[in-house]
Amino acid sequence: MNNNYYVYILTNKYKTVFYTGVTNDLYRRTLEHKMKVNDGFSEKYNADCLVYYELFFNITDAIKREERLKRWKRKWKMELIEKFNTQWKDLFGEIGDACSEAGMTV
Repeated sequence: MNNNYYVYILTNKYKTVFYTGVTNDLYRRTLEHKMKVNDGFSEKYNADCLVYYELFFNITDAIKREERLKRWKRKWKMELIEKFNTQWKDLFGEIGDACSEAGMTV
């Protein structure tokens, strides 16, 4: 049973929008955003670049963090991302590699 939960932030290639979400499968959920599987904010604004994530072991804590981040000012989100990911690179490839090394199917 997977008890890992992730709060994540996506942006578009221009870094003009942020999408904050929570999931129990960061790789699958990011892939869904990239493939535009679901209609909504991230699909409409092309927010498919994973620039930030946090790991939680309790879904309640993850949801609380997601709700908090959604209320943050843009500047605060940018500062958080820059501390975690100074290059603003898409972390999708890295999480895919991590899943492969752990023996998970991707």
